[in-house]
Amino acid sequence: MLAIYKRELRAYFQSMVGCVFVAFLIVFTGIYFMAYNLVSGYPYFSYTLSGSLIVFIVGIPLITMRSFSEERRNRTDQLLLTAPVSLGKIVMGKYLAMVTVIAIPNVIFCIFPLIIKSQGTAYLTVDYISIGVFFLLGCVYAAIGMFLSSLTESQMIAFISTFGILLVLYLWDGILSMLPVSAVSGLVGILIILSIAAFYIWHMTGNALISGAVEIIGAAAAVIVFVAKRELYENLLTNLLGRLALADVFTGITENSIVDVTGIVLYLSVIVVFVFLTMQSIQKRRWS
Repeated sequence: MLAIYKRELRAYFQSMVGCVFVAFLIVFTGIYFMAYNLVSGYPYFSYTLSGSLIVFIVGIPLITMRSFSEERRNRTDQLLLTAPVSLGKIVMGKYLAMVTVIAIPNVIFCIFPLIIKSQGTAYLTVDYISIGVFFLLGCVYAAIGMFLSSLTESQMIAFISTFGILLVLYLWDGILSMLPVSAVSGLVGILIILSIAAFYIWHMTGNALISGAVEIIGAAAAVIVFVAKRELYENLLTNLLGRLALADVFTGITENSIVDVTGIVLYLSVIVVFVFLTMQSIQKRRWS
């Protein structure tokens, strides 16, 4: 795993992708820092950092798009899959290289609250927690981008799909406000989610019987619950999908200085899930 990690990390900076990401994030955040903290005298660096979330939407796809799609396009993935290294170590080696690239600007950000402190009042605890959560959110986005990269051999498709997903997550609160709140719409939403889950199971296993059974049994259970207790489906989509507003955990710190421990657990869970899905995607290709 260490050899793969070193190779990937070296590739990021030899191709300048890593340098561009680090430089752009620092410069963008530095502009906000200059405007809000130094010129306007606002004492929270966490508020400044929230303005840099938009950089992740473009920057994260940039560093994840080549992770597995380039290997597939160059046919070097076969060398990796036949190497005497477990699939988990291959995936984790690549993922940790991305995490390291994301960590570099965040380490530099640790200096900014000290600059505020040298000029007057500063809230170091909130600022450093926000930097840690900001970094963790970047790791979540990287896990999603790595999974999408494992599904295609085109770096451009990997970039666009990751950019699209991250943009939707960034705008998630606004999208949720447009969803209907009736019980019927909640049932329809559950049925759509079941169909998506069944399609993914079919795509990964190739077994139409299992995927069909999952959808039929799930749909029957959903309809029975709807008939028995209709009120459970009111506002269900908003409540269920509201947890996907991943940036809310970070903005809760920047806006209200509140640390949501369940949100941190959610971040770690999403990372584990998408690393696992990446491994399953590659494993499927190994045996196909």
